Amino acid sequence: MMLDTVVGTKETCLDAPSGPLSWLVRDAPEYEERKKRAQFVPPTISIKDVHAAVPRHLFEKSTAKSLFYVGRHTALSVLFYVFATRIDHMARTVGMTFGWGPWARSAISWALWALYWFWQSVAFAGMWTLGHECGHDALSPHPWVNVLLGMGLHTWVLTPYFAWRITHRSHHKGANNLAKDETYHPFTRRDLKLPDAALATPMDYKEILEETPLFTLFKMVIRQFLGFQLYLIHNRKGNPKYPPGTSHYKPSSKLFKPQDRMYIIVSDIAIGCMLAFLVVWSYRTSFSNVWKLYFVPWLWAHNWIVMFTYLQHSDPTVPYYREAWTFARGALATVDRPVFGWIGRFFWHGIAHDHVAHHFFVTIPFYNLPEVTKAIKPVLGEYYCYDSTPTLYALWRSFTQCTFIEPEGDVVFFKNQRGEAVRVCVDEPAADTSAPIEAEKPVAEDGVEGKGDEEEELRLAGL
Repeated sequence: MMLDTVVGTKETCLDAPSGPLSWLVRDAPEYEERKKRAQFVPPTISIKDVHAAVPRHLFEKSTAKSLFYVGRHTALSVLFYVFATRIDHMARTVGMTFGWGPWARSAISWALWALYWFWQSVAFAGMWTLGHECGHDALSPHPWVNVLLGMGLHTWVLTPYFAWRITHRSHHKGANNLAKDETYHPFTRRDLKLPDAALATPMDYKEILEETPLFTLFKMVIRQFLGFQLYLIHNRKGNPKYPPGTSHYKPSSKLFKPQDRMYIIVSDIAIGCMLAFLVVWSYRTSFSNVWKLYFVPWLWAHNWIVMFTYLQHSDPTVPYYREAWTFARGALATVDRPVFGWIGRFFWHGIAHDHVAHHFFVTIPFYNLPEVTKAIKPVLGEYYCYDSTPTLYALWRSFTQCTFIEPEGDVVFFKNQRGEAVRVCVDEPAADTSAPIEAEKPVAEDGVEGKGDEEEELRLAGL
């Protein structure tokens, strides 16, 4: 049954410019190809077949190898810090050597600080991604190693380890399921008080949704730099099923089960200790010093974190599900992107490069996921989503085009500020048809079909 009767085919991006740098603001061929497949049929791919395509050795975790990656990353961050402590001295030395005045020395100093802020923010975001791996028990076969590393890495960037680990695992259990998913929950037509699709006119969309590019940029900056912390504090852009006052820092929050409360308290204590350390550091030196060395790169790191996590599932060509959801369909509602090229691969450990494979196999360590991606792509076929659109343009495209979804329909796509979608579901087989039943038999990470109920089998699969 077709639940959406109109597909917007009008170009929704800026007119493609010409010139040597035009590729920076142009949709990639993979994205254009998905748009051409505007008639979307939900996948019925078997999870068993996807598991069978992956060589067994890729499921193995090496504590020594993981410690090498964590140690290398931490060492680079320390080197960036040491560099920053010498910036003012270097600027004075260069200025005096060449006889430059105070304005020139100040310009050198600002340039060096900007260099530090960029690379340290990249390193901080990488620490967060390594902590994310620990939350999935993906770095070591020993749970205590994952906990110690994850607590240290996430606490350093002011992320409550246990609290976020719990809700992030819930995200994996219900990715792009409108009833279950935890983050980046889309607005519906009703949320925005738009008329029904059959009655809405172009003027309705213009009056309610249109905004100036400057205001859009302002909202985007707030979301990028503060959005993740606001989500942790009061569930901003989280699932609306939770009541007001929901917080990752509240042990009694509906986000958690009663047996989780002690873990939330431990996370809170760890964050409290980190904040106390920052206060003492500011007192011993100065707040200005801590602001430059820690908080500026910390804020920029949040920008990177929001950027790659948002782009993993928020795209005009990727569906959201209601009753038609299955685990495989949720995993396939994910986009692999070569975010910032080698920087994303080296410093962010491929968290955006191989995210589809990660959603199928959460306990496989990140350093094995490139091979997993190669192994499963033939099985996934056209349902494997990859997009090489330049990252910042892709971010702007999703932020401006992923405006709302329809409040009804088992399979829905984002619509833009003109009420147009680039894809529409033309066939919605129920989630309990014969093929999806076979597909949704959970499989343990060693490839053997699990026993027991769904929760037990998700646990065996790493969830």
